Amino acid sequence: MELITEEEKRMEEMEDYGYDGPMSPWYFLVSSQDPRFCKEVHDNVHGIIYLDPLSLEFIDTEQFQRLRELKQLGFTNMVYPGAVHSRFEHSLGVYWLAGQCVEKFNTYQGLELGIEKYHIQTVKLAGLLHNVGHGPFSHLFERQFLPQVINGCDWSQEQMSGNMIDYMVDQHCIDIDYQMIEKVKDMILASSDFAPPRSSSGKSFLYDIVANGRNGIDVDKFDYILRDCRACGLGCNFEFQRLLESMWVLDDEICYRAKDYRTIHKMFVARADLYRTVYTHPEVKAMELMMVDALVHANSYLEISSSIHDPSLYWKLDDTIVKTIETSPRQELKESRELILRIRRRNLYEFCNEYSVPKDMLGNFKNVTAQDIVCSQKNGGVTLKEEDVAVCNVKIDLTRGKHNPLESIHFFEDYESNGKFTIPNDSVSHLLPTFYEDMIVMVYSKKPELVREVSDAFENFKLKTYGIKA
Repeated sequence: MELITEEEKRMEEMEDYGYDGPMSPWYFLVSSQDPRFCKEVHDNVHGIIYLDPLSLEFIDTEQFQRLRELKQLGFTNMVYPGAVHSRFEHSLGVYWLAGQCVEKFNTYQGLELGIEKYHIQTVKLAGLLHNVGHGPFSHLFERQFLPQVINGCDWSQEQMSGNMIDYMVDQHCIDIDYQMIEKVKDMILASSDFAPPRSSSGKSFLYDIVANGRNGIDVDKFDYILRDCRACGLGCNFEFQRLLESMWVLDDEICYRAKDYRTIHKMFVARADLYRTVYTHPEVKAMELMMVDALVHANSYLEISSSIHDPSLYWKLDDTIVKTIETSPRQELKESRELILRIRRRNLYEFCNEYSVPKDMLGNFKNVTAQDIVCSQKNGGVTLKEEDVAVCNVKIDLTRGKHNPLESIHFFEDYESNGKFTIPNDSVSHLLPTFYEDMIVMVYSKKPELVREVSDAFENFKLKTYGIKA
């Protein structure tokens, strides 16, 4: 008797319904939660989620599986041991929330908005694939490593995600509509500096679900805020489910109930708190600075940066490059190996001090450099060199820089009303912040014996620049 696999059984059932490929009319009638045609996965944040057939064609590729080797929070697990989750599970979470969001619009406003299964599938794929172009070690690769090895580098992980999607479709012969792929890529770019112009043909609100460049509220944040808080053992009083249930589309824009004002504010505050206590933890930043130096030293030999424009090479680059460097006997990688060994043994760059830039100076702030600190050293004692000092300039805001993000969000009174409006801070609470941005300068000594000299030079720099001590 011939055995039939689960996959073959599923395909036979689909053929019974007239399925003849991912782009057949039948395909878009498949419910995102239909257990007959979807793969069931248990996520530790969202519970049971269902992966539809077209999304599985992308998931079951080596390019998407690469995300398992990219930790969501880089070196944060060296401080918060539970933070070992990867871009893979985050991508599945965003896929699921994106689907939940657009399905909700379809249920209550589908006829009014003209939502079809095509639009639902497109938004879900954007959520699934928004991180396939991500580099190693969280945002360190893009924001700190590449600028040091490529002058004027304007590369972005969002653009690379688009290139990677094209490569995956071609490489694996995924049968998908060209226009859908283009819309998926535009949705991924929507909140970046490379966002394409908004279409005047309507359904602009769909581009605010995964990466919201309009006001910063999107399912990407919904997932990583909760996922990161849980992994790090932190509490989170932001309830994204409340916003998912209450969001409504008015004039092609996603709006929220006026009474959910504080829930939205909690989201921005929770994100800022994660930046301050987790993402920019002094020891986490020390390890990141060391890893950047290790990658810079290794770049000429391993040609790490040469892969950033070629998806066929780039997908092979992930966090395991650490093991490649530290196990290589090559003399060319000696400095990089030593830095990684220091990280392993917790012999980190020494945190010397930090300060927050005064509010009235933020408008003219320029990134502080190691040269600024060295030039502030007083005569006498050991003479510092630029290579002895590491500086980290960290901006923490509520997603809109110095502006209140709530000013760009529209609200509605109730579901019977057709009008939308903004809510000024003084109409809600005098306890809400009046300033929305913080710039923190953190300084490290790369050599333990120079901590005192670096600290003194840093204090002199602040005294000279702002007239106050660190």
